[in-house]
Amino acid sequence: MDQSYSYQTRLPVFAEADVVVAGGGPAGIGAALAAARNGASVLLVEQRGFLGGMATVSLVPAYTPYSDQEKPVIRGIGLEVLQAMKDAMQPGLKEAYRDIVDWVPIEAETLKLLLDAKMEEAGVRLLFHTCISDVIRSGDRVEALVIHNKSGSHAVKAKWFIDATSDADLVFRAGGKFHKGGEEGELQPATMCFVLNRLNRSRFEAFTREHGKLNAHIERGKASGELKVLHNWAAIAFHNESTCGFNFGHIAGIDGTNAEDLTRGAVEGRKLVHHIADWLRRHIPGFEEAVVAQTGEQIGIRETRRIVGDYTVTFDDFTTCRSFPDDIARNAYYIDVHLSKPLRDGKTFIDKIYLPPGKSHGIPYRSLLPVDFANLFVAGRSISADRTTQGSMRVMPTCFAFGEAAGTAGALLTIAGKTNTRELDMAVLQRQLVRQGAWIGDGNDAN
Repeated sequence: MDQSYSYQTRLPVFAEADVVVAGGGPAGIGAALAAARNGASVLLVEQRGFLGGMATVSLVPAYTPYSDQEKPVIRGIGLEVLQAMKDAMQPGLKEAYRDIVDWVPIEAETLKLLLDAKMEEAGVRLLFHTCISDVIRSGDRVEALVIHNKSGSHAVKAKWFIDATSDADLVFRAGGKFHKGGEEGELQPATMCFVLNRLNRSRFEAFTREHGKLNAHIERGKASGELKVLHNWAAIAFHNESTCGFNFGHIAGIDGTNAEDLTRGAVEGRKLVHHIADWLRRHIPGFEEAVVAQTGEQIGIRETRRIVGDYTVTFDDFTTCRSFPDDIARNAYYIDVHLSKPLRDGKTFIDKIYLPPGKSHGIPYRSLLPVDFANLFVAGRSISADRTTQGSMRVMPTCFAFGEAAGTAGALLTIAGKTNTRELDMAVLQRQLVRQGAWIGDGNDAN
């Protein structure tokens, strides 16, 4: 029996803007601030009650590197946000990371507050606690988004839309083209990040200096059967002498675009966190009194959809450090693809591939443009790339840069009176990005 139904209704228009940004993670932050600072009216729609994305929603403990091991390659708004967070950190942490831009611990509450302030200063209109339930499309144009919240269902209209949902939700709901996961649809495992309190950092660090890094002890716990984790790997970041954030423990088979999977990930993730904490208390000096202070609101997702764009960034582009005439950002983070199932030799990651110090590759504007759409940008980990390269570009610092480029482009197109994302003069966009502090490679300046 067909239990589906359909309905039609006239939706009131909640707002019209030059640029509407969907999603308040790093890409959405970069997009909204850049568009507003360049004179566009901007509405940012976010399903949670705060900004920050995985840093605040899922409690990812630290920002991945901003640098190519020699200099920052992610600058502009991304570096501005990082520096503002460092300036507001606890005194000891602030001093420790004063001149560091790689693996900086994230203070989630500090970050939420400063992002609110930056949006207010830039004149960005925020709409929290709001989901996007549909996209109204006419030909190659997005006409409006259908939003739903406690106030009901409404339409939001704009000249330009920026999909910063991380999952290419706008492209999907508009019937656009995308890829998802590997050849068999497999996805990288998800992680429920968490924070522990009542630690003794000095005791822990003395133990690891004498007996080896934490990962070696995880491997022994896993081999003994006491620690039931998929990978013998953990990333941690101390906030002070007694508090530490953890990116530790994987849940396989979680599709971040599926509500039932996200539900299972939440339940299994919290259970795994408490299992890990119990093992740490029993086996790792410095953790004897550890208490789970917080788990992520949502399990952390590494991979879902990747759009089919005007250009697909490839593994060859990564390894050859290729530049493009329409570069809008650079990336130097290593290839980092987690596996849901160990390979035959027991490996749980594909080989991590690092670029040489001082090297990076370009990200072309065309990779932000989904085919068959005239007024839609995609920013964040769902831009157009092959799966392996997405494993490098998916991280938060690069997402800031993608968003800043898309937001700047939307504002410049508005000023120029254009109607298609492909009508933008690349030299104008690149000069403006550099003026804003972004770095798009040697030889590019604001002249």
